[in-house]
Amino acid sequence: MTRSDPPRRRGTRVPARVRIMAWLLLVLVVVLGTVVLLVRQHLHNQATDRVTTSLEQEVGEFARFAAEGGTAAGASTEPEKLFRAYLSNQYPDTSEALIGVWRGADGPRSLPQAQDDGIKRIVGEQALLRRITTSSESFGTERTEAGPMRWARVRALTGDEQRAWFVVARFTSGDGAQVDRIVRTLVLVSGIGVVLAAVASWLVAGAILAPVRQVRRTAAEIGERDLTQRIPVEGRDDIAALAEQFNGMLDRLQEAFAAQREFVDDASHELRTPITIVRGNLELLGPDPEERDEVVRLCTDELDRMGRIVEDLLVLAKVDRPDFVTPERTSVLELISDIDAKVRTLGDRRWILEHIADGEVPVDPQRLTQAVVQLAQNAVQHTAKGSAIRLGCSLAEGRLTLWVSDNGPGIDPTQLARIFERFAHGSERRGGAGLGLSIVRAIVDAHHGQVRVRSEGGAVFEIEIPVPTPDERSEEPCS
Repeated sequence: MTRSDPPRRRGTRVPARVRIMAWLLLVLVVVLGTVVLLVRQHLHNQATDRVTTSLEQEVGEFARFAAEGGTAAGASTEPEKLFRAYLSNQYPDTSEALIGVWRGADGPRSLPQAQDDGIKRIVGEQALLRRITTSSESFGTERTEAGPMRWARVRALTGDEQRAWFVVARFTSGDGAQVDRIVRTLVLVSGIGVVLAAVASWLVAGAILAPVRQVRRTAAEIGERDLTQRIPVEGRDDIAALAEQFNGMLDRLQEAFAAQREFVDDASHELRTPITIVRGNLELLGPDPEERDEVVRLCTDELDRMGRIVEDLLVLAKVDRPDFVTPERTSVLELISDIDAKVRTLGDRRWILEHIADGEVPVDPQRLTQAVVQLAQNAVQHTAKGSAIRLGCSLAEGRLTLWVSDNGPGIDPTQLARIFERFAHGSERRGGAGLGLSIVRAIVDAHHGQVRVRSEGGAVFEIEIPVPTPDERSEEPCS
């Protein structure tokens, strides 16, 4: 297989609906086939038992008659009279024959009695009677032109020790035909049941797989420009759970694509100006060395600004990632001390650490430091050299509060609601906020807190983050 060849798919092209129906029908056919075979065997066993019982009953009745009534009838020494006396009161079934066999003066003789002349003729054959009377068994089966014949015999001994046998024959083809008719009826009913089950399984499988088909159609219709379609969720079964998971995946994809488009739009919007400035200056670059140095300085400054914008955009692009913030046990005293040391290098200002709290809180110290430093940088940009910038922190009632305040021009009250938006710009009293305040809000939101701003003789930014109280921290399990 070459690298350009698509991977070969495993499995079958048969639709899932057909496979479900086929498996259900296969199980049903196997079950019904087993039932039919068991019923057929049971009916055959019942028919065989009925024939055996009938033969034993007839033979037993003759034996009692010969023992009790033969002498009274005067037939103890004459087999023919004994058989005639017994058979005169017997009415065999249509598939049954009663036969008296004995040795007469001129050879073997028989006295058959049956309702059907064909049966009477068959059981009167000397060869058949010879096999029966000479058999070592008292029960047996013979193959005849009328079908299988089961027989039973009993030997009658007369006074002069003449040999005589009473034979009961039963033709079982009728019983077998009745069993076959019942089995054929059962097979026919089972076949109709299989057809109905096929229709029902097709409909049920279609109803069960309908949400899956909807998922497939929705997935086929979804494109980068349309992620708004959702699958209706009904019920609480596995299909409904699949639809919910698919809708959740679409929500995440929509958010990811929206963030991607926002990133591209923001980047193209903000980078367009420095690119235009760099291009314009390079196009007007002349041979004068001083002018060239000035153009290089301007281009370098714009390129640095572009680098900062790209870095800020990358930070905002990571906001929705689960590892954007990594909380850990952090000392508030060490956190505010480190922040104070870092902000003093941002500009020649009068930095005042006006309040310090003590304790440990579960926060991401790096991200929180980034947010406060960004607020301090924003204060430096809008204050004059030597101006006072105050920062501090407090820890009370399950809230960690950090603030940065300055005595700059303040913020237009009409811009307070949108100052944390991306590329939002303030009024003439205060310059554009750019991406810095958006990053601050993203970090605070990731800590489930809130950031506020007031304009009172300058600007006051407050970050408030919920943290567990000492009692709640004591109840946490030790890791």
